[in-house]
Amino acid sequence: MRREVISESEKETEDLGRELARDLSGSDVVYLMGDLGSGKTTLARGLATGLGAVVREVASPTFAILHEYSGPGGAISMRHLDLYRLADRESELEVLGLPDAVAGAPVAVEWPGRTIRSALPPTYEVTIEEQPGGSRRIEILRSPRECGGTQEPPPTDTPTHS
Repeated sequence: MRREVISESEKETEDLGRELARDLSGSDVVYLMGDLGSGKTTLARGLATGLGAVVREVASPTFAILHEYSGPGGAISMRHLDLYRLADRESELEVLGLPDAVAGAPVAVEWPGRTIRSALPPTYEVTIEEQPGGSRRIEILRSPRECGGTQEPPPTDTPTHS
């Protein structure tokens, strides 16, 4: 499945995340790709609130690397990884305990690199591109993981680390 949407506002981007959340199960992994400030965290906020998380909890996990969002009853509704500050190496991911550390709830991953694809392959890939005038072009691609299909990973926008 492939879908393309033009979002004219932060609210529309968040609403799209809530809509996508309706299709997610506890084993889904959503890669969020785009430049800094493109709306990845806004879409993740929509995913989390669509899955029942308390709205005020959802923020960019850049400094924490991993956030867990829970609903009013305390159950984890979504996990949110931000790999921007990590090198794209297996040893970096092992420290996080992936994939076991995120099992049991949908996971949104910002800045996925090539290495995470083996530990935590995506079921959805969302690419957000800023457009002239401030709108966002958002492409949602359902990955063929459950169907036993494989595909060559597309180039990522992972930052270069020294």
